[in-house]
Amino acid sequence: MTGDEAILVIEAAGDPQALFGRDPQRTYRRLARLTHPDANPGSTRAATAFARLAALWQHWQGRPGGLAAVGDIANLYEHERGLLKLTRDPADNDLLDREAAALIRVHRTLDARFLPYVPVLIDRQRHQDPATGAERRANLIGRLDGFVTLADVHAAYPGGVDPRDAAWMWRRLLVAVGLAHGAGVIHAAVVPDHVLIHPAEHGLVLIDWCYAITLPGELAVALPARYADWYPAEVRSRQAPGPDLDIWLATRCMTDLMGDLTPPLLAAFARGCMLTSPASRPRDAWRLLTELDTVLDRLYGPRRFRPFAMPA
Repeated sequence: MTGDEAILVIEAAGDPQALFGRDPQRTYRRLARLTHPDANPGSTRAATAFARLAALWQHWQGRPGGLAAVGDIANLYEHERGLLKLTRDPADNDLLDREAAALIRVHRTLDARFLPYVPVLIDRQRHQDPATGAERRANLIGRLDGFVTLADVHAAYPGGVDPRDAAWMWRRLLVAVGLAHGAGVIHAAVVPDHVLIHPAEHGLVLIDWCYAITLPGELAVALPARYADWYPAEVRSRQAPGPDLDIWLATRCMTDLMGDLTPPLLAAFARGCMLTSPASRPRDAWRLLTELDTVLDRLYGPRRFRPFAMPA
């Protein structure tokens, strides 16, 4: 593409989406390079196109709207295309990069029927703080309406969730963990704040992939402060975790959710997932799901849909 062609493209663009297409950052950088005033000295038309390009890019990125949620390391803001997850501290930029890399990797391996279990990464952005000049990473994530966290469910049912209701949540959580492991990713932060369910539709999404591990033998980069004591001893003592970590944490989520209502058979199943020795714990989430189904069948018979709702 020549400079004149780039100017024509910008002039003809009706909206940012039409201009930037499927690879926004690459398209923006290419057009900016071709129409920059330094590359076109004395060209009023190029300067006008460059200014229009900047305005369209700013509109495409969108300025953060109202605060939607506060996470471990980032705030989530309303955005016209989803939710903008922006680090509070630039020192945590690497964790947002880690999340983006993990989501891209998992989505590359996903069968279409499993797409609802993993958040959609719409875009990656860099935002400069106008006051300090510090650059902070941001991930634009697809919106998830109607979902609540397992922490919300626990708070709504302090006496424990009926194990027949917890059963579908546990099954779906093992599916989400299995999808991560199938892509060579350990989520490493399967805690109640990061597990969303849709009560009416029995949906589940595993969110916040900032702590994800993608390299064999890699140490956990951080632990969610609120749940640091949920982790097995070897992870807290800085040993490299394996896929059993996600299964350990998922199990802890579910036993914590059921509390004293946990039936003895499920309690025994859970103990087998949280053995002291990492080498003795299950590491295959899909195989474990089959074993869980066997336990649930012994307890409750054939699966059937049970409506679940949060208290008003």
